Amino acid sequence: MTFIAIGLNHRSAPLSVLEQVTFPAEAIPKALSEVTSSDVVNEAVVLSTCNRTEIYVHAERFHDAYRDVRDALALLSGVSTDAFVDHLYVHFDDEAIDHLFAVTAGLDSAVLGEHEILGQIRTSWESARTEGTAGPLLNPLFEHAVRGGKRVRTETAIGRRTASISHAAVSLVSERMGALDGKRVLLIGAGEVGAGVATAMAKSADVAITVINRTESRAHEVAGPIDGTVRSFDELVASVADADVVISATGSPSQVLSAEDVERAMVGREDRLLLLDLAVPRDIDPGVMASEAVDLLVLSDLQAFANRGLEERQKEAASARVVIADEMDRYRASTSARELSPLLGGMHRWAEGVRQSEVERHAKKLADLDADQTAAVEALTKALVAKIMHEPSATLRDAAGTRRGDRLAEAVRELFDLF
Repeated sequence: MTFIAIGLNHRSAPLSVLEQVTFPAEAIPKALSEVTSSDVVNEAVVLSTCNRTEIYVHAERFHDAYRDVRDALALLSGVSTDAFVDHLYVHFDDEAIDHLFAVTAGLDSAVLGEHEILGQIRTSWESARTEGTAGPLLNPLFEHAVRGGKRVRTETAIGRRTASISHAAVSLVSERMGALDGKRVLLIGAGEVGAGVATAMAKSADVAITVINRTESRAHEVAGPIDGTVRSFDELVASVADADVVISATGSPSQVLSAEDVERAMVGREDRLLLLDLAVPRDIDPGVMASEAVDLLVLSDLQAFANRGLEERQKEAASARVVIADEMDRYRASTSARELSPLLGGMHRWAEGVRQSEVERHAKKLADLDADQTAAVEALTKALVAKIMHEPSATLRDAAGTRRGDRLAEAVRELFDLF
């Protein structure tokens, strides 16, 4: 049995590929069901953000699990495996655990140390628990990974000095537009990213924010606390025409703002329009750049902007790695402690079974023994088994919570057929 992490992210795949294998929140239950339909996958968690799609599984066999997860990705996305297989990365056992902890701490993010990923992993884990695909095998792993992510943000400076995607968006818009006071901002999409940007924008300046979302009730939830207004999708072009800045962050599988839409919105307009597309797949047709009065920024522009302070954050990353290493040790210790007792019990039951079988096999030869002699044989054989089992049991206890302990435990399971 093994932990496996399979996925692709902003470093392993171009955006044109990544956006094809990105799942909206409503598709996650189906993804979990498809992945766990594999005969070799015991449990699974699916993480899909604008920067990565990763599937974490606990499986019986590595190669079969990789094949089934890869095929599930193709089936769920409707994309041939040939389109993304060269961009997949795979980690198993200790490497998979290390990878999850690094992702949760923001050390594998496009913006080093960014904040949003911790909440995204927590949400993905919660979805898996709700769907019944995360249980006693993955739950302890994700519990410690989330705890490690929280500790990184409270115990190191990387959490205080790193711009989140939301705050980076506000800073980038400010750099391009100048003072934001009095600007009219249109937010398309009221999901986690969109809501974060709107809140950060409202806190930073006196801006008028309009929110458009397919589900208007959700748009009102986002707009209410920031004194924003809500318009319907039918008013999209008119809303773009009224805006100085348009920030789009929907979960739509197709573009929501075409070049023709923007061209109509620009009729009779003299002021420049700034478009910031934070969606994966992209919301805004790149053809909008045909207009000299339109500026389009995409997620990679935001990531490059946010990483300007990369050198300082990299220094803090060393401290963050110390924290997550400690939390990984705690995970391994707690897991080993839970597993060690039944493992030792199973090993001793196996040995006792062998002893009893041998005594029974020689029952005829022992039939003439009196009660004291029979008791002596029983005591002798039990003592012999106890002495034989003492050393391996002590070694397992001493190594519990270490990688050596994990390897020894796995060997004992196989040698004594204790799966």
